[in-house]
Amino acid sequence: MKIAKTATTLALLLLGTAPLFAQDNLPPANQTAASPPVNPPSLTNPSQTSAPEIAFDAEEFGKLPTDLYMGEASSVAVNSKGHVFVFSRGNSTGPAYGAAASQLLEFDAGGKFIREIGHNLYAWGFAHAVRVDSKDNIWVADKGSDMVVRFNPEGRVTLVLGRKSEASDEGAHPWAHPRPPLPPVDGMFRQVTDMAWDPQGNIYVSDGYVNSRVAKFDKDGNWLGSFGEPGNGPGQLRTVHAIAADKDGNLYVADRGNRRIQVFDGEGHVKRIITIDIPAQNKHLIMYGNNLRGPNSGLSLFFPGAPWSVCITPPKAGSPQYLFAADAFRIFKMTLDGHVIGWLGGEGKGLKEFGWIHGLDCPNENTLFAAELVNWRVQKLTLHPVK
Repeated sequence: MKIAKTATTLALLLLGTAPLFAQDNLPPANQTAASPPVNPPSLTNPSQTSAPEIAFDAEEFGKLPTDLYMGEASSVAVNSKGHVFVFSRGNSTGPAYGAAASQLLEFDAGGKFIREIGHNLYAWGFAHAVRVDSKDNIWVADKGSDMVVRFNPEGRVTLVLGRKSEASDEGAHPWAHPRPPLPPVDGMFRQVTDMAWDPQGNIYVSDGYVNSRVAKFDKDGNWLGSFGEPGNGPGQLRTVHAIAADKDGNLYVADRGNRRIQVFDGEGHVKRIITIDIPAQNKHLIMYGNNLRGPNSGLSLFFPGAPWSVCITPPKAGSPQYLFAADAFRIFKMTLDGHVIGWLGGEGKGLKEFGWIHGLDCPNENTLFAAELVNWRVQKLTLHPVK
């Protein structure tokens, strides 16, 4: 699949109301909500229905000042110094519906609060993802403003991608999910979710809840094109929720609504499709009862193995990279070809339990940071190696 380059038509930027989980709960036209995607055997990893549980230790990470509060922790990232950045839906302003809810917090390696970055930033709308690149630049994807912003290590804005709706537009309201979907617009996003980089510095943005594609920019932020479209076939996407890249520039895209991770090269060709088929062992339920979590619920974002977040360990001489993926309540450690080495976690509110794992970072194969939405926290996890 070649990267598509379509003409920009600003008239397509139509606005409308959108319910929560809209795209996860909206099947493609030829698919029922509970239908599995159709993946060619040649692309899909062999089904694996068991893997060992990984023993681990956990601690709640981050000590906030007395006048500062964590909201829903949507994402977490670690830089080369071990500093931890948390993108939180705290510091909310405005009405109960449509409030601005983004806050970027920095902690040192021991969890001591250092600073808030970008207080009252124009791009803040609804926090989704934070990542740190190889030069320790801090990147955020804000789902509410449809913007991706790069900060330098000092916390100053150095690059902006996308553009938010104008406050002066009296008709401004959330994006709609029309059927069929509107064509995407070059250089613009509709509910953006995440970003990654290849070895050449090209920028890949997962876009996202309304659009079903990956957008590509060069290292200077110039538009190169995009790939992906709505659907459940190879190369098609349904809620592009997260993205990560390995040392060779292969892209691991969390295709959450289709319950799979698709691996692309930098030009958008599908290389393989990873599915996680380890059955859930739920202890109890958070937020939703069984009637909304079963195979006929339509809420595919809660299906076991549906990837909410992905991360890949940094390259290290003599060692392989590992892929970590999280569904709402568990984390899976995998080889890059999709073999599940082991899993950890489960539903709950205590330490070593999780409530909607929305962001992951893996500075090494035995250290993880997990950002949780409904538990309003980040946990630091230390894994015991699988024998």
